[in-house]
Amino acid sequence: MMKADPRRLESSDLNEEETIELIPVGERGPQQRRSTVAVDIGPPPAGHAGLLLHGASPPPSGNAPLLTQQQQQQQQQQQQQLQQRQPPGTTSKKPASHHHHPRQSKPGSNAPPFNPRLIFSQIVALQSFHYVTLGFFIQCNHFLFGPSITIDRIFTSNYIDIWTGMGWVDNGAVLLSSLVGAVLLLLIVEKSKKCLDFSVTLFFIHFVMCCIYNGIPGTYSWYIIHIVATIVMVLLGEYLCSVKEMNEIPLLPYES
Repeated sequence: MMKADPRRLESSDLNEEETIELIPVGERGPQQRRSTVAVDIGPPPAGHAGLLLHGASPPPSGNAPLLTQQQQQQQQQQQQQLQQRQPPGTTSKKPASHHHHPRQSKPGSNAPPFNPRLIFSQIVALQSFHYVTLGFFIQCNHFLFGPSITIDRIFTSNYIDIWTGMGWVDNGAVLLSSLVGAVLLLLIVEKSKKCLDFSVTLFFIHFVMCCIYNGIPGTYSWYIIHIVATIVMVLLGEYLCSVKEMNEIPLLPYES
């Protein structure tokens, strides 16, 4: 590769201090040559002869990077002024959102919200069906065994006795009504965790009603029969409700 001596050409269109320098670089082929244009604007700095640009396009303007630097400096000055105006120890706050999100329950808690009206209606329904069922079995005992039909058999302890045969007629009516009460827990309450609460509440209200009607029951047989009836109602009700809760879980069919 051969390099020719640089030649300076002066043009009348340029200023007095502007010159164009053509530097032939080399040859690629027998008839192809490549040239380099050097533009010297103003007095060149020490150690530099000019800017070399490939091709014949004009050199890029030197004002663009200068303007960019000025803009950066202005932005930095504005940021510094904002930091000086802001009191120390404070941070920028995000604008408050105007959207009100509903309260969410705590993670892991699937308990339904407390509904006193629903609970009260369930208690009234259980208590009412309990007395209807107990009256139905007393009526059946009248047709099967011949005892008299009276409301004292429900709200007094005069006819409940674990030591006599006729006492077990009324004892059986109370125990059978507890079995029906377990089914009522399945239909009305539907939760195995609540069976104990509703069963104890039912017999406690029954105890209060007996005290209002004829005073506190005065026989051990009455307490024994009603405690056993409560236990039967709780255990059977929890079993039935748990079976229903397990059946409500959908199971995907097994694909081989």
